[in-house]
Amino acid sequence: MKMKAGCSQLYPLALVLIFNICFYGSYQLSELQVCKLCSGSVQNDTAVGEFCSSSAGRIGGRCCLRNDNTTDPERIIGLDLSNCSLTHVEDLHEASTALMIDLSHNPIVNISDTAFQGFIELNYMILPGDILCPGGNTSWSKVEVKAGDRLCQGQKSMCNQTGQLSIDCPENSLCAPYGPGFFECSCADSYHGYKCLREGEFPALQVFGPLGASTVVISILLWVTQRRKAKSL
Repeated sequence: MKMKAGCSQLYPLALVLIFNICFYGSYQLSELQVCKLCSGSVQNDTAVGEFCSSSAGRIGGRCCLRNDNTTDPERIIGLDLSNCSLTHVEDLHEASTALMIDLSHNPIVNISDTAFQGFIELNYMILPGDILCPGGNTSWSKVEVKAGDRLCQGQKSMCNQTGQLSIDCPENSLCAPYGPGFFECSCADSYHGYKCLREGEFPALQVFGPLGASTVVISILLWVTQRRKAKSL
């Protein structure tokens, strides 16, 4: 009887542990997939290979990986998908931290308008010569076609030069870059709500307090229910 009661109490903890393991495993798998979209690995004499070497990165498949300190996980700083027979580019968001991406020597016919949304650190791209830079020429400091490749260098911010209030964002909000040709708006200090129309601090206690309390109550009810079932066995 005691053993069964103990197992019933540990059951929710086991579920949480299994969920965390599965979530972490799926994250690792999705990160691995973008580095394995085509065979081979980054070569040292390629643009991404030279960039990786100069940036103290580590080659992993078609990715250059680096962690800024011992406590941070590795992140993708370079992605080389050149000569991979790609015809469409739609979802590379696992590599949203990349500073350099090479998509040259591919028969690409279409790149999704949102493919590089959120790539705020992307500063250098190599594309087939007939493919336009993401966001258009105005989103980059320098665009040139060289040896059949289009080079997109120096991603520009779509916000104004001061980084403060933007005419593209609602009143009382701030503009921030969000990838080539994209920006996002966030409420300025002391404003919140729809289109940042409400002034004052966000009522976190009023919003999350009832949610936390209901979670605690449901957890207690589940624990009591499981304990009663265990005692009845």
